[in-house]
Amino acid sequence: MSSRIVTVPNLLTLFRMALIPVFVSLLFYRKFEWALGTFILAGITDGLDGLLARRLNQGSQLGAILDPIADKLLLVTSFVVLSLPSISPQPVPRHFPVPFWVTVAVFSRDIFILLGAAAINIVTGFRRFRPSLLGKLNTTVQILAIAAILIAASFPDWSGYLPTVYTTVFSFAVLSGIHYIFFASKLLSEERRQGD
Repeated sequence: MSSRIVTVPNLLTLFRMALIPVFVSLLFYRKFEWALGTFILAGITDGLDGLLARRLNQGSQLGAILDPIADKLLLVTSFVVLSLPSISPQPVPRHFPVPFWVTVAVFSRDIFILLGAAAINIVTGFRRFRPSLLGKLNTTVQILAIAAILIAASFPDWSGYLPTVYTTVFSFAVLSGIHYIFFASKLLSEERRQGD
């Protein structure tokens, strides 16, 4: 993997991170259609940076670190901001803002995994963590959920589906967090077998 810093995929990732304050500002001023467009643009850059890294052979250590950080920053920030009552559309439609228990589940899962990975690294030196299928599905569910919430904010009459969205996000956050314990144990076991 290349150690280059200035690559097209890395620039796209940095651009995605720069979109986060723009996205938050649009939410603050209740410009939900523009916020949705910004979120979609961020999603496009996410797909492009991975594609270009493979096609142009520009994968880098920096990109491998920044890409998931950019994704998590965008998603966690989205849930936190959308759970604030002051951000809700006026007049406030049904099922707004995002329930606090949903945001807590999303935030707690990521903190749990981050602290767990750090603790394992400190104790064992193991650092070859990779996302599980359930973890990838959880990220996909959260991305689709934010888009669905922003659509409902833009068109309040469509907000009836939001309870299902909230329950799905919560369920995947909890299940993928629990699954991470077993997945990390499996990775550690594989590492020990290879070391024997």
